[in-house]
Amino acid sequence: MLLPGKVFCQQHNVTRAVVETIQGSFGILPHRRDCAAALEPGILTYQVAGKTESYIAIDQGVVVKTGNSISISVRRAVKGDDLRVLQSTLKAEFLSLSAKDREIRFALEKLESRFVQRLTEISAQ
Repeated sequence: MLLPGKVFCQQHNVTRAVVETIQGSFGILPHRRDCAAALEPGILTYQVAGKTESYIAIDQGVVVKTGNSISISVRRAVKGDDLRVLQSTLKAEFLSLSAKDREIRFALEKLESRFVQRLTEISAQ
C-alpha cells in the first residue's frame, strides 16, 4: 500500500482482500481477473495465508490488480488487527482534520464545482 510520500505496508501471500469501491464492496482473490477501481474511504480487509483477518482504514484512492499482485494507493491509511482499536485510532487520525485541511478541501470542492459548471456551459454551446 502506497501513501503520497512512502510505502505504508507491503504484504506477501495475501489470500483475499475486500475493498470499498464507488460501486460497492469488491472482493479480490489471487486468480481473479486483472482490474483497476477507484476506492471510497472505508475499511480494507485482507487475510494473509495462515493468519487472521487484518484491517486498514483508508481514505479514497485506487486499487490495481495485475496477476497475483495488488497495488493500492491512498492519501491516508491506519492499520489495525482489532476493529475497536482501529475505530478509536480513526477518531484521532481522520476525524480531527486541522482547520487548514478543511479550508483546502473546501477550496478544492469549490474549484471542482466551478470546473464542472463551466464544462457544462461549454458543452451546451
